[in-house]
Amino acid sequence: MRNALRLTAAMMAALLAGCSPATAAAPANPGAADQRDAAMRALLDYVRAQKTTGLLIQRGGETLVERNWPAPDDAMLAIFLYGKTADGALLEDVASQQKSFVSVLVGVAIDKGLIDVDRPVSDYIGTGWSRATPAQEKEIRVLHILQMNSGLDENFAYVAPAGTQFFYNTAVYAVAKRILTAAARQPLDRITRDWLTGPAGMADTAWRQRPAALADVGNPTGLVTSPRDTARFGRMILAGGVAEDGTRILSQASLNALFARSATNPAYGRLWWLNGGDFTVGATGRRRAGPLVAAAPADLVAALGFLDRRLYIVPSLDLVVVRTGADAPDADFDEQLWRRLMRVLN
Repeated sequence: MRNALRLTAAMMAALLAGCSPATAAAPANPGAADQRDAAMRALLDYVRAQKTTGLLIQRGGETLVERNWPAPDDAMLAIFLYGKTADGALLEDVASQQKSFVSVLVGVAIDKGLIDVDRPVSDYIGTGWSRATPAQEKEIRVLHILQMNSGLDENFAYVAPAGTQFFYNTAVYAVAKRILTAAARQPLDRITRDWLTGPAGMADTAWRQRPAALADVGNPTGLVTSPRDTARFGRMILAGGVAEDGTRILSQASLNALFARSATNPAYGRLWWLNGGDFTVGATGRRRAGPLVAAAPADLVAALGFLDRRLYIVPSLDLVVVRTGADAPDADFDEQLWRRLMRVLN
């Protein structure tokens, strides 16, 4: 059943201890199983109270929990909804999570020899794409677009030399899609289907033209997907770029490059957020000491989006966590989620 835990408390305890379900009938420590069951209830109660519509947690390829709740009465969330999947989960525009999907597509293009991230952006889409001078524009490489350090503001005006300043810039990020389509000489939806969603079995994922209310951010196409498809994407990352059927989507070298920390923000790679850095420059530009999420493992990588869309991937735990929904009321949502989640996993 969708709205029931996929594992009983005993089976969950067995899984986390490395045992098979067959040995879970008589756990060695029933008290520990009860504690994990209580921890899971506390996690679910918290997450649901945070206007969550979907929560999917998978470890070792097994589903620990999968819950879908009705959309709350939230005007902003309503703009991001596109119906339901056949199994009842909401189809949602995952906002800036799309950046991490695009980073994988750029990685595939690198593997195909179509893109060199050290070449100027103008080599792919022509000159005059920014409001910088020709000399300044020529210094902006594809890598700078991926690392959010192009040196441009949201109006594409020159602010700083490329590669010297982190600025979370969605309008300039959208140039990455133009680079992809120019390099591949194919439309984005076909590239995405042929290179990623088709091989990965992500049948509920597609690009959609955004409504006018969202188009003014300079990124008029949204990626609409489901929690299960997002989890498939996460498992492909965990598997080193290989889909569940064994198809290689992305080389290990290109995958590793996605998570190399940028010089301007150790919490950011190539359109992915990274935990474990000495400091974090957030999407608002505020710099603070410490990692992205202190309560989470240091090797966590994340695709984050507006309205607290979350895809968390933790290689050391073989873990994928997907959260969809409206903006969480708790300003400390990520930290509080991980404190509760670690009680379930430990």
